Amino acid sequence: MRFSALAAAAAALALSACATSVPAPVWTGGHAGWTAAEAEVRPIGLGIPGGAALDEGVQFAGGVELVLDPGSPLHSLSDLKLVDEHDFVSVSDAGDLVRGRLRLDAAGRLAGMDSLRWRRLTLPDGSPIADKADGDAEGLFLDSDGGLAVSFERRHRLWSYGSLEALAVRPAPLTSPDVEFPLNDGMEGVSAAPGGWRIAGESGGVWDCAARGCRVVTAPLTEPIPDSDYRITGMDRDPSGHGFWVIERRFRPPVDVRGRIRRMAADGTPGPVLVELSLPSTVDNFEGIAAVRHGDGVRLYILSDDNGNTRQRTLLLAFDVRPVR
Repeated sequence: MRFSALAAAAAALALSACATSVPAPVWTGGHAGWTAAEAEVRPIGLGIPGGAALDEGVQFAGGVELVLDPGSPLHSLSDLKLVDEHDFVSVSDAGDLVRGRLRLDAAGRLAGMDSLRWRRLTLPDGSPIADKADGDAEGLFLDSDGGLAVSFERRHRLWSYGSLEALAVRPAPLTSPDVEFPLNDGMEGVSAAPGGWRIAGESGGVWDCAARGCRVVTAPLTEPIPDSDYRITGMDRDPSGHGFWVIERRFRPPVDVRGRIRRMAADGTPGPVLVELSLPSTVDNFEGIAAVRHGDGVRLYILSDDNGNTRQRTLLLAFDVRPVR
């Protein structure tokens, strides 16, 4: 989903631009099919006070911006998941798969990224994706065996690419909801789930799916949720195995852009808002979320999609959520 230039510019102005960016250490691995991607990384904070609200038990744990050349394949990142505490995998809505490594400082806060590389996703006939309508990847998840699944919109489908460490050239279709998603409002939130996977539509609806079919968890509304209301744009399973974490986004013209994090129970019930970001603090087009165990709680990473727009940014923010005693 693309914001207007005015809204994007306002969001960009709210971000801290005083920190210096430094080149990210370049990937030097030799795995076939992957190409190193250069980028610079700039540390960022929550920006001007007044627009960031964190619930009790939530702490900001650092943030970075990827500073990219215009032709970089790292633009338009729309989701990410953690392979382990440091390694991540992401997709772009241009049809690319991206991997990298998070760098933490001595205090365990997010301080940078390195080892960035990319490869083109493929079609069932094995050919690289070339058409935007085929390559609009919006979500991904890793199953318990390390298998990669990617969701696409425009031409709505969910494909399995097999093991992340030995990707299949010819993806196989996975079961997805038998509904008519709007053109640009598809399966934005996808996550591994007990016995299968969970899917959330951007304009409404939540389903639990497996090879045998999909079960409605929350039925989509008669009228799709508009972009002027909060909509789910990313989802990941809670590392405890109980429920899910979701990132939601709202946009009201001309400049009211917001993002928030909350839990979703197994039955689809939304929990209280734990993080809300809006102007004048740091905010952008947040579409991705990843959850990983951290001490006795969980660390959440949220990723923004810059849409290849020079007035938007690719941001990764970290938040630690600890049990409230």
